[in-house]
Formats: sequence, C-alpha cells, structure tokens
Amino acid sequence: MSSYSVQHLRETSEIIARLNPDDCEKCVRELVAVRSRGGRLFILGVGGSAANASHAVNDFRKIGGLECYAPTDNVSELTARTNDEGWASVFVEWLRGSRLKKDDALLIFSVGGGNLEKNVSPNLVTALQFAKQVGARVIGIVGKDGGYTATVADACVIVPTVNANNITPHSEAFQAVIWHLFVSHPDLKLNQTKWESVR
Repeated sequence: MSSYSVQHLRETSEIIARLNPDDCEKCVRELVAVRSRGGRLFILGVGGSAANASHAVNDFRKIGGLECYAPTDNVSELTARTNDEGWASVFVEWLRGSRLKKDDALLIFSVGGGNLEKNVSPNLVTALQFAKQVGARVIGIVGKDGGYTATVADACVIVPTVNANNITPHSEAFQAVIWHLFVSHPDLKLNQTKWESVR
C-alpha cells in the first residue's frame, strides 16, 4: 500500500541520483583552499538553515580544522542588529564587524538562495554582495533554482526539485547530507570522528 513515507523516501532517492558530484568536489576544493591560505569560513542561513549552520560550524572546526563561525550563533548581536538596523543588513554588518577579507569564504545554506525582487532573504543577498566586493569566495548549498547565491557563487551545489510541494524539507535535509560529505571528504577531513575511532 502506498503511503506518504514511501513517496518522501522515493523523492529523497531521486534527489541523490540527480545531485552533481562534480559540484560537490568543486566545493571541497574551495574549502581546502580557504584552510590552506589561513582564511575563515562564515556559514550563513536563516530558519532551519541557521540551525544547520550551527551544526556545520562544529563539524568544519572539529573535523576539518577550519576557523569557522555562524552569525546566528550570537543571538544577542543578531537581535540587536535586527532591532536597531533592520533584518536586511544583519549579516553584512556582522561580516563588516568581523573584518571579512579576501582570504575568507562564505558558505550559504538556503532554500531559495535569496532574491531581492521578491524580498526573500535580502540579508543573504547583501552579505553576498559585500563578499564579492572584498574578494571573499562564495560557496553555496541551495535548493529551488538557487536564486542569487547560485548566480554569484564560486562553487555551489543545487538540490534538485523533484516535488514543488517539498522544496523546503528536501533542501534543508540535503544541506546536512552535503556538508557531511564535505567534512568526510579525505581532502578536507583532518580528524577522526568518535564512533569511527571506537573499536
């Protein structure tokens, strides 16, 4: 008997089959280069993507040996800037305060990638514009059509849309699949994860 669980898992399998491994490899190369030149990685996301960003910061720091931060981990600064300056500038001003430079990189987790015309995630767009201005690299894991992130990224994985009613859950779920691929990649992984080291 067919069920929603069968459908959701079938869609998940289809996404895996349609993901581009070359895009993943390109992202890993960018991340390795950031670490090699002593740059920092800033992971930006909102909503569920912000929660993913927090988890990913741990993995990139602990497993990949990258200096890594997520602005959304500092709720006091995030809410102060939102209250005082507005939501659209919250990330770009955080990056200015962190003195983003050309050796650094942004990693964007987003369902749509940002779109100024539709007023969707304008905070990501302004952050990306600033990153390009200072010469920092841009990496993305995004869904739907990729939005602004995909148009300016130096490397980007787009989660294919297989069901227009499930873009958000699949995009956010695959952010985790893909960043775990990155930190598990032998070119990036420096430190063993706990359970793999327990015999």
